[in-house]
Amino acid sequence: MKELTLETLIAVFEEIFGRGLFWAMVAAAVVVTMAYLYVLIRDRAMSMRKFLWAQLSMPFGAVPAVLFVQEMTHSHFRDIGGPVNVIVLLGVAAMGAIGAAILVYTAQSLLRRKSA
Repeated sequence: MKELTLETLIAVFEEIFGRGLFWAMVAAAVVVTMAYLYVLIRDRAMSMRKFLWAQLSMPFGAVPAVLFVQEMTHSHFRDIGGPVNVIVLLGVAAMGAIGAAILVYTAQSLLRRKSA
């Protein structure tokens, strides 16, 4: 692998997660992102109360994301070999946390109409 391309990344992720699960995760991410954009446009403002609950949900997205990736790659914390592995795990945790926050904020906004 001489250069990192989008096609290479897709192939690697399909190999790790399986083609069906990978594309299901991509579809879910697109649906949640579109719903989030809809909510932001519809409400024309962010609710700080919903935002606080979304932030409080972040650890509940970060930890499962790391555990899920470790399960899919058949690895453990004892397999962490260097700084790059730690950076990747922190990136996975950050993406899981942000995803959980967006999901919680969107769900609150769609399930409960406009509130403080």
